[in-house]
Amino acid sequence: MTELDRKQDRAPIPAGWEYATAPESREIVTLRERYGHFVGGEWLEPKETYTTIDPSSEEPLAEVGQATDEEVQLAVAAAREAYDNGWSALAGSERAKYLFRIARILQERSREFAVLESLNGGKPIRESRDVDVPLAAAHFFYYAGWADKLEYAFPNRTPKPLGVAGQVIPWNFPLLMLAWKVAPALAAGNTVVLKPAETTPLSALLFCDVLRQAELPPGVVNILTGDGRVGAAIVKSEVDKIAFTGSTEVGKAIQRELAGTAKKLTLELGGKAANVIFDDAALDQAVEGIVNGIYFNQGHVCCAGSRLLVQESIYDDVIEKLKRRLTTLRVGDPLDKNTDVGAINSRQQLEKIEELVESGKEEGAAIYQPPCRLPEKGYWFVPTVFTDVAQSYRIAQEEIFGPVLSVLTFRTPDEAVEKANNTPYGLSAGVCTEKGSRILSMAQRLRAGVIWANTYNRFDPSSPFGGYKESGFGREGGLHGLEPYLSFE
Repeated sequence: MTELDRKQDRAPIPAGWEYATAPESREIVTLRERYGHFVGGEWLEPKETYTTIDPSSEEPLAEVGQATDEEVQLAVAAAREAYDNGWSALAGSERAKYLFRIARILQERSREFAVLESLNGGKPIRESRDVDVPLAAAHFFYYAGWADKLEYAFPNRTPKPLGVAGQVIPWNFPLLMLAWKVAPALAAGNTVVLKPAETTPLSALLFCDVLRQAELPPGVVNILTGDGRVGAAIVKSEVDKIAFTGSTEVGKAIQRELAGTAKKLTLELGGKAANVIFDDAALDQAVEGIVNGIYFNQGHVCCAGSRLLVQESIYDDVIEKLKRRLTTLRVGDPLDKNTDVGAINSRQQLEKIEELVESGKEEGAAIYQPPCRLPEKGYWFVPTVFTDVAQSYRIAQEEIFGPVLSVLTFRTPDEAVEKANNTPYGLSAGVCTEKGSRILSMAQRLRAGVIWANTYNRFDPSSPFGGYKESGFGREGGLHGLEPYLSFE
């Protein structure tokens, strides 16, 4: 026997092709046991606290402040003082320097922020690392470039800052939503009082250290943590502008509260987006767009493509390919670099998803879930597809905000438009076809603020984002995102 033969005999035969675990280290992030509120450039010891957890394990991470009405007023007063005493009068080029510093520090500490986003929010580390943190830094870079060009951005008008902006952000993209709101507000010369979501406050609290490093003047950005009562107190306080991203129900309540006041308001609310697949689409590419549209961030995306509209002639092929693709999705530890679908953000959200999925079964839709072993602890849900869905079903009308896709069919472009627009929402949509003329025609007729062609869930700081109908009003991102933070003489 030759030497080569002996080596071949000893070669192990793999029993399967499983991914080895590739966990990111938790040691990158150093958490305090207790966090207060960041007011006037200082840490304010909270009068009340609650515990924030890791949704993948239900383990406590830190004690976080529950702001009182008095603490909200202190933060608004600090923001007003900073606005009156220098920030609003600061040259745009000087404001830009602070924004550039913040952007660079976010890049330098990107690994730390990515781990914290996944630890506190449950999203896969690949998404935090490759999407959330880079986009957050990109927004600060982008608006830093506009800070000294406001008169060019709005010619023949005299742009002035509004004053103090109250901002309330959701739990699905904690750092990115912070960047969407803070960056244009500061570029325009406003000061900020921001409340992160109750379940995901830690990246906003770490951002306070970025502000310290950037030497931002005290009071320009103030961060208060807590539940919905804190957001309500900010809305009622003496701020000049409210920017809210969250549920449609809360958005309506805020609009009622501000009716008759002089406060400016922008709302980015829920969605039930249609992703329309035509028979000439590249099916493998279309399936990747479908998967990215609904299973990205566990479906915790307001613009998620949660309604799939497939042309009848390709329905069977699309469903077969989609089901096969679902079997390859890896559900598990958010800090594992191989994970595709992480943990549901909270028990409350998991219960909502489960309730709506049960309604889909009861109404007669056919459910498909790939074989999947879920961790014993934490909040988890298997990626799900519903077929045989009627437009009247709750799963086709209500926002599930989870990894659940409802599939409907259509025969003609007119029918696709009619079904896609048959929703109280109007935030986003997708069109998959090889014909550019069809893309443009559909984009004109779809009642949605953001429309993707042959892709889904792609974002850029220079592109405005926002919706119609019950998805809110106003735009964030791009030049359009500056206007809500300015007044014009």
